[in-house]
Amino acid sequence: MVVDGDTVAWIGSEGAADSFASGVDEVMDLAGALVTPAFTDAHVHTTATGLALTGLDLSTARTLAEALSRTSEYAAAHPGRSVLLGHGWDEARWPEQRPPSRAELDAAAGGRPVYLTRADVHSAVVSTALRKQVPDAAGLTGYHPDGPLTRDAHHAVRRAAHAAVTPGEREAAQLAALRHAVSLGIGALHECAGPDISSEDDLTALLRLAGGRPGPRVFGYWAEAATKAGDLDRVRALGAIGAGGDLFVDGSIGSRTACLHHPYADAPHTGIAYLDAAAVADHVAVCTEAGMQAGFHAIGDGAVASVAEGVRKAAERVGPARVRALRHRVEHAEMLTPATIAAFAEFGLVASVQPAFDAVWGGVDGMYAQRLGDERARTLNPYAAMVRAGVPLALGSDSPVTPLDPWGTVRAAAFHRTPAHRISVRAAFTAHTRGGWRAVGRDDGGVLVPGAPADYVLWRAGELVVQAPDDRVANWSTDPRSGTPGLPDLTPGLALPTALRTVVAGHTVYERPNE
Repeated sequence: MVVDGDTVAWIGSEGAADSFASGVDEVMDLAGALVTPAFTDAHVHTTATGLALTGLDLSTARTLAEALSRTSEYAAAHPGRSVLLGHGWDEARWPEQRPPSRAELDAAAGGRPVYLTRADVHSAVVSTALRKQVPDAAGLTGYHPDGPLTRDAHHAVRRAAHAAVTPGEREAAQLAALRHAVSLGIGALHECAGPDISSEDDLTALLRLAGGRPGPRVFGYWAEAATKAGDLDRVRALGAIGAGGDLFVDGSIGSRTACLHHPYADAPHTGIAYLDAAAVADHVAVCTEAGMQAGFHAIGDGAVASVAEGVRKAAERVGPARVRALRHRVEHAEMLTPATIAAFAEFGLVASVQPAFDAVWGGVDGMYAQRLGDERARTLNPYAAMVRAGVPLALGSDSPVTPLDPWGTVRAAAFHRTPAHRISVRAAFTAHTRGGWRAVGRDDGGVLVPGAPADYVLWRAGELVVQAPDDRVANWSTDPRSGTPGLPDLTPGLALPTALRTVVAGHTVYERPNE
């Protein structure tokens, strides 16, 4: 491979490459390393990821008592922090099967302001001291005097908690996240920002930081619903490429705020709908007429159906071809039916999905089964049906909901807990490389061909194989006559590839030490 500036200039056989050797500035012998396109994580919250990397991480707490102990230790170690921020608790995985109470949190933190988000970031437990800083929260929807806050009450308290993060702390968190990403072979991130998830200053600071230094590319989205063309001026002014990302149609399954057609198995309600089909239609139509990509956060089957109905109504207004051309997005899209899968394919909707959700919460004993019951839980994240229907996939992590982990994400899609939903490693890898570029409207990236952006990674990997969910496909594909290129063996239990060098736009942005 020959790279000229920020572009792949040539790819061919080793023998033909000899003719270029005398005319290039540097010849790199890969010593057996695997070269692939860099990964693109299609759904990230960068500052929150950095804060989780550098702050109080409760994602590995095995019990409620351990989570409280970690909170107490963190508070003691950071006496100068005006608000203690933490992330990742998940009561569904604890033997106590409940979140921390307000009194327990007050005791653990010594009465200081504390904001701890659940793993899905759609609810949070908050100490008394922080609640007092937002007295109006008690009158907002989603307020609970002792338990986790959701909906508007959660958003109000989150704004207060994040306002305590200084610009210096924010930049340090963003840098930590960007450096961690390239160390994993991630060359681009889609930042899903919005007024209910972060702030304007957070997004503009991130785009400015990423644009001013070598590192992963950052494509920003701003999640604010539009009803008229002027509403999109803010999106453009912020430097975002689309009016989407976490534009909430519903919440999450773990917090019981995903919008369902039928009640939860463990709660007598169907969740929350933030936007209906009419609002979806308005947003998609306005964005389409302005030539801007739209997008929505939709998880439950009720929310996904509202998106499908709304996009159809928008297509009736502005024309289906114009809708398809913009590649509007749906984030998460976990509970789909044959009808909604068909609608995604019909209107060219990109499904921005997170296979690690299934790895963490799927299975007969997982959170999905607790919240929805076994039968509905087995229908979630039907990647194989989506691929068969022609729905374009873009893979991501929703970090810090699940960690940045590209090969782990590919593994989770290929070894889905429900065998019928598995896709081949090759299909998942493509969705996590080229799929992320196509999701931002570019067809030239995520591949290594002449003219493509020079975003690539060198890996230390084991044997290269072809893995597919159907043994008949795998058997033929691994036959040398098929010519199918192999990828690392991602069988669960085996070590994942290690990034040795990450290159973005022709610049080395990460080198593994002592390699």
